Amino acid sequence: MDNLYDTDFYRWKEQQKQHLIHKRFDQLDLERVIEEFDDMGSELDALQSRLTTLLLHLLKYSYQINVINPVLPEPYNCRNWKGTIREQRKQLHRLMKNRPHLKHKVPEVFEDSYQDGKELAIEAMNDYVQPHQRLNNASFPENCPWGFETIMKSGWLPED
Repeated sequence: MDNLYDTDFYRWKEQQKQHLIHKRFDQLDLERVIEEFDDMGSELDALQSRLTTLLLHLLKYSYQINVINPVLPEPYNCRNWKGTIREQRKQLHRLMKNRPHLKHKVPEVFEDSYQDGKELAIEAMNDYVQPHQRLNNASFPENCPWGFETIMKSGWLPED
């Protein structure tokens, strides 16, 4: 059982599932099954954290190019934000590839992630603007203007 867990996690998981279905509790790899249950909460936290970071940087990018510097082809600050956007997309794709059950959790955490990202974007952008330009809750839409599928598209950036 130890070797299967280390060499073929999917097969190990299916084996444990069959043990449960057929009530072969004595054959369960209990220690690792319990660990996997514990990890489920951290996976959801990772999903929400990465989604919040992605939305935070999309909001900052959008505000920078549409409000602060709409005439510049690409304001300097946006370069770092674009790198973070790419990295978060990559990590979200990997997380959901390795843990496909998380795809069903996206609707559950999406709006909270947006609200957290919005709050962080307001704080972060206020570090860049003059006192008379300070952002507040009304500086961004109340609800996320983009869908999950849109923000996950490689290369996509908000234009308006």
